[in-house]
Amino acid sequence: MLVQIHGQRGDPSLPSGPPPLAQDDSNCDLSIVLDRIHVQVQLTRSERARDEVLVKVQFRDLCVSFGAMPVLQHISLDVAEGEFVCILGPSGCGKSTLLNVVGGFLAPTSGGVAIDGERVTKPDRRRIFVFQERGVFPWLTVEGNIAFGLFDLTEEERRRRIAHYVQMVGLRGFERSYPRELSGGMKQRLEVARGLAVNPDVLFLDEPFGALDSITRLQMRGELLRIWQAEKKTILFVTHDIEESVQLADRVVVMSARPAQIRRIVEIDMPHPRDISSPRYLALRDSIFAEIGLAHQV
Repeated sequence: MLVQIHGQRGDPSLPSGPPPLAQDDSNCDLSIVLDRIHVQVQLTRSERARDEVLVKVQFRDLCVSFGAMPVLQHISLDVAEGEFVCILGPSGCGKSTLLNVVGGFLAPTSGGVAIDGERVTKPDRRRIFVFQERGVFPWLTVEGNIAFGLFDLTEEERRRRIAHYVQMVGLRGFERSYPRELSGGMKQRLEVARGLAVNPDVLFLDEPFGALDSITRLQMRGELLRIWQAEKKTILFVTHDIEESVQLADRVVVMSARPAQIRRIVEIDMPHPRDISSPRYLALRDSIFAEIGLAHQV
């Protein structure tokens, strides 16, 4: 169970280490204090375990409120370069808000986020979103969608980049097809290809497979893992699907209900491909069910 990963880079303007416990905060009851102590213990263990890992994304005591309504409270988390992290929590808890902050679309109320040691203050084309609503352009072909954003490349390099990602996501033969001629899974693969084509260093995925049927979702998880293993991009993946998080992630960040805090961080210590009937997989899955307070039976 890991929260902190120490690296060689960091934003000196962000506070280091866990947020201090409040001494006179009238809103801070005993359960919140104990939860924050638990996160700090996890933080210390992680410092010893991953001292040499390079940090890509840093959240430091991040809080977001909309008016008088708190949405995120005291989020502190480091994500390593090339790591696949799932943000798991109930619907409406603030997972997408967290992505909007790290993507530069929303300013935090307090605390901050840094990528590669630089504070995030605005969107950056090096960091790409893949949304739960299909984000492909219906008036462009598969080639045209992937080429979108490659305007600074030469024509030869653009053609090479398009061909590479068409092949990678399994859309060869559909280069001149429009999105209306593709299945739901093919459209999602096209959106991933378009995101990867601009060579981002971080991908933010906001429940990208939520609208797909269960069989297609399983297939898309396998496709995403294959692409991630080939490209080794840093991925922050929002989901409320426990099975999905355990199948995909290096670590699962379990969020509470709104106002969201980190309840627990689970390291998925299984290699890919993962046997979803193995005792270890089932134990990890059930531990997250128990953390969220859900029964193992229906």
